[in-house]
Amino acid sequence: MAETQYSSQNEDNSREERLNESIGNSRSEEGFITRYILNTRTVTEGERLKRVVFGKKDENKPHKTILIVGETGTGKSTIINAMVTYMLGVGSEDRIWCEIIETKENQTYSQTNAVTVYDVFTKHSPFSLTFIDTPGFGSTEGINKDIKIAESLLELFRSEDGVSEIDAVCFVVTSLTSRCTERQRYVFNAVLSLFGRDVDKNIVVFITHASRKPNNAIKAIKESKIPCAQDDRGEPVYFRFDNSHCEDFNDEGLFGDYQASWDLLKTTMENFLTFLNEIKPINMKLTVAVLRSRKQLTSSIFNLKDKIKYNELKQRELEQTKEALQKHEREKDNNNFECTVDEAYKEKVPIEYRWWHFGSKEATCCTVCEENCHYPGCWWVRDLSWCSVMSGGNCTVCTGRCHYTKHVKEGKIYQGKTRKVRKTMEDLKQKYETKSDKTKSLIIRLEDEIAEQENEKIRLVEECYQCVVKLEEIALNTDSVYTLHHLDFLIEKVKETGNTDRVQRLEEIKERADDKQLAQARQWFSAMCH
Repeated sequence: MAETQYSSQNEDNSREERLNESIGNSRSEEGFITRYILNTRTVTEGERLKRVVFGKKDENKPHKTILIVGETGTGKSTIINAMVTYMLGVGSEDRIWCEIIETKENQTYSQTNAVTVYDVFTKHSPFSLTFIDTPGFGSTEGINKDIKIAESLLELFRSEDGVSEIDAVCFVVTSLTSRCTERQRYVFNAVLSLFGRDVDKNIVVFITHASRKPNNAIKAIKESKIPCAQDDRGEPVYFRFDNSHCEDFNDEGLFGDYQASWDLLKTTMENFLTFLNEIKPINMKLTVAVLRSRKQLTSSIFNLKDKIKYNELKQRELEQTKEALQKHEREKDNNNFECTVDEAYKEKVPIEYRWWHFGSKEATCCTVCEENCHYPGCWWVRDLSWCSVMSGGNCTVCTGRCHYTKHVKEGKIYQGKTRKVRKTMEDLKQKYETKSDKTKSLIIRLEDEIAEQENEKIRLVEECYQCVVKLEEIALNTDSVYTLHHLDFLIEKVKETGNTDRVQRLEEIKERADDKQLAQARQWFSAMCH
């Protein structure tokens, strides 16, 4: 008996020494639970990214990285703190709560606009964890903040000292969720848009304030058809967190509730770590390549749409010239021919907000081709050689595939316009007659150019169609707002070509999109324009 007591006392002393070594020099607040604000060191601190380290890295320990996302107020910070507390070997009997994110500062305002990476290394834990904490998507600060979060994550994934693998993407919802709101679906899709296909097995759901099985929340996740990992029964893989083990109970009579909360945390962490050990991580370098390809395709769609519209303006100008020339030929008054037509031209104009511009204020444009190569979405890159539409120093979007040095990034874009211009017979002869062939009439020459423009339009529409199809193939979520905004336009143009198979494929893509989600996105982006 004495030996058992000695062993128990020894374990208590060992635990106390271990905890003191980890948190002894941390700031604390006494209460029913002693709250420790862990001492960390910040190794990176910028406007977009912040990296915080706790403890000393052990290269021999396995390492896992998880991305935590969710609406503001769902309890992301509490989950991270709970995991860190578990990793430190804290038990319910210690009445200790450790915070790597100070929640009292975080209750009324999302603590930072930067994506924050927490590297946690503890002696007690057989593994180390990196948490990627995102400020709440869909906050009252609007879509501009959401864009910056997505771009910050992309920067983290592509940088040399960033994150090369992610083991799990964890969506956080509360147990009170009875259906996924449009706002939550927006958050999920904003994050899913960062990944390619085949990552749904790495996506799990964290359900907070869930002391009991959260049937309503599980049902909501299933009905929303959010891509995520599934168990053997086809149910979404989820993990419950009570979120009350950090509360100051101030009543010994509630110790049973406190203990139950800790028991749930222990079970949840054991199950989650089992999941992490069994799942294959996402290679973020490959994901970055997919993202780059998607940005190029998206930019190409915008660019091609502009070209199609400009092509139609040119055709209109040619048709007007041809009709005027035919009229004068009928009147046999060729020598005094003069007509006024709507001449197509391009002009650089200041960028105006549109709901689908995602807050873009700048564009990458080719000064040679006079085209918009990366717009919207080009706002943070300083060196244009790093712009996502560039490959090997050349643009993948503009007609001439020009060098990046022929491009500029500014708050203006090229826009196709028309102006009233007078044309004479001499003007037409100079433009359409060639030294090698003077036998063709001007009308035939105009008809030839109209046919060329029409063939070019068909080619542009086909290229735009191929970009949309390819974009859908490599995206995890098919209802990209970028793509959806252009579907009606493209469907109309494909119908004009008479290709019914192409029209049907586009209609199917459109049907798969959630109209409510698109309407919500439009509402959000429209609000940002006022």
